[in-house]
Parts: sequence; structure tokens; C-alpha cells
Amino acid sequence: MAKTKTAFFCQQCGYETPKWTGKCPSCAAWNSFVEEVVQRDDKSKPETVSWDDDNNNKKEARKAHKLDEIVHTSEARMMAPDTELNRTLGGGIVPGSVILVAGDPGIGKSTLFLQCALQWRSIITLYVSGEESAQQIKLRAERIGITNNNLYLLTATDTNTLFQEVKKVRPQLLIIDSIQTLESPYVESAAGSVSQVRECAAELQRFAKTTNIPVIIIGHITKDGAIAGPKVLEHMVDTVLQFEGDRHYAYRILRTLKNRFGSTSEIGIYEMIATGMRAVSNPSEILLSQHDEPLSGVAIAATMEASRPLMIEVQALVTQAVYGNPQRTVSGLDLRRLQLLLAVLEKRGGFHFAAKDVFVNIAGGLKIEDPSIELALVCALLSSYEDKALPSNICLVGEIGLSGEVRAVNRIDQRIAEADKLGMDVIFIPKANAKGLTPATYKIQIKTVNKVEDVYKMLF
Repeated sequence: MAKTKTAFFCQQCGYETPKWTGKCPSCAAWNSFVEEVVQRDDKSKPETVSWDDDNNNKKEARKAHKLDEIVHTSEARMMAPDTELNRTLGGGIVPGSVILVAGDPGIGKSTLFLQCALQWRSIITLYVSGEESAQQIKLRAERIGITNNNLYLLTATDTNTLFQEVKKVRPQLLIIDSIQTLESPYVESAAGSVSQVRECAAELQRFAKTTNIPVIIIGHITKDGAIAGPKVLEHMVDTVLQFEGDRHYAYRILRTLKNRFGSTSEIGIYEMIATGMRAVSNPSEILLSQHDEPLSGVAIAATMEASRPLMIEVQALVTQAVYGNPQRTVSGLDLRRLQLLLAVLEKRGGFHFAAKDVFVNIAGGLKIEDPSIELALVCALLSSYEDKALPSNICLVGEIGLSGEVRAVNRIDQRIAEADKLGMDVIFIPKANAKGLTPATYKIQIKTVNKVEDVYKMLF
């Protein structure tokens, strides 16, 4: 039996040191070292699972080769039954890839991938859960309402047990829920610790690359929103997905943070319903409220989430301040950006917002960082200020500068096409974006504006 010793690991980056120190020399984090018991026994190495028992092939793979001698074989991606997941991954799951999915507790990570495994009847899937019992997962599967004879369920936390079952089942897809619950017998520390997460992820990575079987790992996040465990976990995997959204709203966004096999500018949008996650192919129709009569303080903006155009509803309420200092309350936007726009309207337009309470909301619970919605936000504020409703068949796009000019935005053609597809009649765009556009290709009427005063004269 090898001598057991302790070491200190940084909880932020996984840096190891024999003694405690206040500041991590690798990532400069303060008070991040924790003591863990580790086992350094060279005789006990994790066993690599492989379908190929030919030792000659294994030795051949370890040899160094010239780059020109390597033959590239392009393998077809595995197309999941979930179109939004395929979009986010860049066109399907790459064989042998390791995918890390993180998100808030209760956001729907386990439901999403259990539903995907149930829908994927053409392949054998092994779903490993260390957080829930088999009865709990069975209840969730019955709620989803899909049956699949090729789905195998394992409730275990030991990696040796996991790989023994893998040899028996021989799955084509492995789902781990979650990496923080796994324990490797080759590391003598508690589950979820830095060394355990790193070792279990390394074993799963060796398994995926050796057998060419994709592995989906579900992970926890910290109270700061970062993925729990060492930062090296994100470096080891091929793809990192962030599942985000407000639990009080039905909509969820699956966002790509890292992807070695595709673009990181793709998102998938879901709606949480009683039977699981429903993929939303056209989110713009859902994010726009259908009013029976025009209401003041409502404007429609053409925004972009990654590379996906969205039509969202910006709501504003301007009232007379009753208690001393006027209130500035926003939901889904940056408060400082709202204050800048109010200062522009006060200085350039002569509107007295200093004595008004201002409340702004993005319908649907979305959080928007795209500055191109500022023109719609300004029009919503003016609509509520004047108490005049905007026409429901117009949308606006543009960034507002401090001098009151409407600045150009990117991907204007995609925004116009999305507004045209939804049946909008008029779209207001910055004048600088009009170069190179061919309005005859769209049914929608395109109007260009240069300053906020131009929009005010046209609409009010």
C-alpha cells in the first residue's frame, strides 16, 4: 500500500502545492486552497476501456507521425432528435467528443438530456445518475411520456462500476449526471473535490477518445455562476454549453461557450412545459405579445442573440415621481445604459425625465446586451412619456450615441429578413446601414433615420 499524503489544491484553477498558501501563484486567487488526501500509487492506474484488444494497434497509435502522413477520415456527425441541440453543437454530436453542460440548479439540465436520450431510439444510450434514484428518473421519464428500449439507466458514483457496466452495455452515447458526484478509487478525497473532478473527467476523456463514443457531462455551477470544479475541467472537454434562464419564466437558452468542432455564436431556445423541454424553432412569435388594442410604452426591437435574429418587445412606463428621488428600475437590461439614454433625451430632446419615475422591462424574461435595441427603448420611453401608442406593425433597430445620433449595427440584413418573415410593415434602421441594401428584395418598407429627432417626427 502506497503511503497516503495530503496536498493543497486551488479551487479555481486546480493548482497543486504541498503546503497551504494565501494567494494562488497560477490564477492569483486569494484563500482558494483546500487540503485533500491524495494517493500516489504508480501500480494502480485507471483502466482504459477500449473495444479494440489488439496491442499492436495501440502501440502504433503511440508512435510519432509526420503531419503529412496522417490520413484524415471525416466521420459523419450523430444527429440528435433535438434540432436546437444540433444547432448549438454546430450540426450534431461529433463521435468521441466530450461535452460539458452547466447551469443553475432546477433549470432543466437533467430533463433536457433525459428527454434527448428517450427520443433517440436508434442508438444505445447509458444514462448514469449519481444524484437521483432509479425510481425518481422513472417518474420523470413517465412525465415526459416517451418510451425507449435502448436506454439503460445506472445509478452509481464509482467510476470502476461505471466502466464495468459500459463494457456490458456497449453504449453509443454516455450521459453523466453529474461529474461532481463521481468518485474515482484512485484518488482518496471526497466527491466533488478538485482532485476528484479532475481525475473523473480525465478517465471519461480517455474513454471517449479511445472508444470514439461521445460523452455528455452535466456539471454544477458555483454561486458566482462559474462552472464548479477546477478551471482545467473546461480545458479538457471539447465543448462547453451553458444552460441559462430564469426559473420563474418558461424560456431557457442553451448557449455555446466553447466548441472545438463548430462556432460559439449559436444558441438553442427551449420552453419548459409539463412534458419536458419543447424546442422553440421561431422564438420571435412567442416573445411578441398579442394586444387587442395598441398600448403606449411598447416598442418592438429587432435584436440578435449570438447569430440568431429575434424580435422582442420592449416595455416602458414613465410616471410622475411621487417620493423625492425618481426611481429607475429595469428588468433584462443594464441600468447604466438606461441612465445614459435618459440623459441623451433630456439634453438633446428637451424631455424632462429628471422628475419622472422610469420602469423598463424586456418581455419574456430575456436579458439583452445587444445595444441595437436602444432605438426601440427610446421610442418606448417617448411613447409612454407622450401617452401615445406606437403602431403594432413597426419595429426598430439602432444604437444611440451620446449626441443623439442613430449608429449603425451589424447583420442588418438578417434583422430585416426576420421582421419581414413575421409580417411587419415598416422597419426603422440607421441611415449608415442603408448602403448596399436592396429594398426591392423585401416586402417590408425600410425607413432610414439619422437622429432621434427624425424618429420622433415620424412617429409622434
